[in-house]
Amino acid sequence: MSKDAKNPGSVRERSTAKRRNQILEAAVICFLERGYHQTGVRDIANKAGVSLGNLYNHFGGKHDVLVEIAMLERSDLDQFLGILESKAPGPTVLRKFMRAYAKYLAVAENVILTLEISSEALRQPDIAQLFMENRAKLTRALEAVVSRGIKDGDLRAVPDTFQTSQLVIEVLEGSAYRSVLSEKPMSRIIDGLEDFVFSSLLAR
Repeated sequence: MSKDAKNPGSVRERSTAKRRNQILEAAVICFLERGYHQTGVRDIANKAGVSLGNLYNHFGGKHDVLVEIAMLERSDLDQFLGILESKAPGPTVLRKFMRAYAKYLAVAENVILTLEISSEALRQPDIAQLFMENRAKLTRALEAVVSRGIKDGDLRAVPDTFQTSQLVIEVLEGSAYRSVLSEKPMSRIIDGLEDFVFSSLLAR
């Protein structure tokens, strides 16, 4: 007897997870193509190739789909949290993080989806909470690097390490938006960003 036959529950769980992912991927495509508010639940179902009833078996509606997408954004942050956990000197970690995060942010699809989520966060408290939790987790990890760099004498002391870290992230995000809007590759922007950040933070 096969392992799956012994455990039919696992087969159903995998099937459910696969169908949920299928719907989420379809929703992302719809949000990118049409925008969140121009996308209907039926549009997502059609794109996913499932019935409307099947979609509602997995999600209560379009809002719940967006909540799930916002939650999945956390897994995208893991790669950057991993960089920030490095024990290398603070400036080295900061530079590596900036380049990796800027490259990720400057993908057109990521810019559009971030704008869709953040704009809805202004209207929906649960989306806002997820959005801010994701941002705070990344900011705290960057703050730890900045604080360690200051302690080691590699970075200049600043009045508020959390606010400074938040500003670094906001500069990267704003530059990514400009990169996509102006069709100017991030590779042509990142050097100037590094100069700006390190002129303020590097110990002299």
